[in-house]
Amino acid sequence: MTLQRLFGYLGVIIFFCNGCQSQGLVCGNVAVKGSRIIGGQDAQPGAWPWQVYFTTNDSSCGGSLINDQWVLTAAHCINRDDLYHTDVHLGVSQLDVSSPNKLTRKLSEIICHPDYHSYTSENDICLLKLSAPINFTNYIQPVCLASENSTFHDGVTSLVTGFGVTDSGQTSTLQEVEVPIVGNNRCTCYYQDLFNIYLLLFEDLDTNNYLCAGLQQGGKDSCQGDSGGPLVVQNQNSSMWVQAGVVSFGEGCAKPMKPGIYTRVSKYQRWISDTVTGMEPGFVTFTSPGIDSDSGFHCAATPPATPISTTTDVSIFDSGETLSHLTYFMALICSVTSSFCW
Repeated sequence: MTLQRLFGYLGVIIFFCNGCQSQGLVCGNVAVKGSRIIGGQDAQPGAWPWQVYFTTNDSSCGGSLINDQWVLTAAHCINRDDLYHTDVHLGVSQLDVSSPNKLTRKLSEIICHPDYHSYTSENDICLLKLSAPINFTNYIQPVCLASENSTFHDGVTSLVTGFGVTDSGQTSTLQEVEVPIVGNNRCTCYYQDLFNIYLLLFEDLDTNNYLCAGLQQGGKDSCQGDSGGPLVVQNQNSSMWVQAGVVSFGEGCAKPMKPGIYTRVSKYQRWISDTVTGMEPGFVTFTSPGIDSDSGFHCAATPPATPISTTTDVSIFDSGETLSHLTYFMALICSVTSSFCW
């Protein structure tokens, strides 16, 4: 065979293999096109095929499918004792309706981040291995994950989904809501009392492991029951969806200047890759356009007064309690320092 003919064959092979799925996991695609979390709306069946809902003995949470056997969720949602008492539901958009698109699996492994801190919710991330691999369908697909070089500028549109509490109560229908990313400088300002306490008690706290999203005026947010679920952004150069965050915690739900706080997925690429077995998850670098306005944001010496919330819920996402992180840590400081606290 002549060298020229050999290059010709190689060219044909390269042409036909351009974009071959066998080279890696195809992720973040929605096969079924369709269009409350607080302020959101019903999601159409198949609109978010990576959405996972799972129940343990005493709680329920969301998650996201990242390959054919692994689910990403929040560490506060589950513990090792739940291994044999957890049902994971995939391909479901309505919890109270039977569907041929639904698939249920048990778990074979629970691996939460070794540095998860239950007090600060730092490293609030966990991987669940399904009892057996699943076959992808139009209603069950993996999401792409933000790689370590991803950037999420203040104001970038994101979308969060889940089966949690809505402004009209608990829901059995998957909800979706758009919320803008809130830069870490601005978010830290809104939560400065809380983060100051965290930093006082835990000096090694890295606030860059968090990602915030929500409207300044409130009204749209994730809430109880959405924990562990995905916050996604859409790649501008394609229809691909990329998971930027995992629902973690917040002060109340949809309160003004109290955005939801998420675990920043891009900070955990190495840990996820080192933990997951089998098919490698699809990591994608999401690059925000333009200049990040948050880079020049400085918190005022006196924080703005928080307007009265339109919602009466003051609980935190991870437990449904009515005790905020701030109140909890004030009590903790009083007990540790034996100070007299009113």
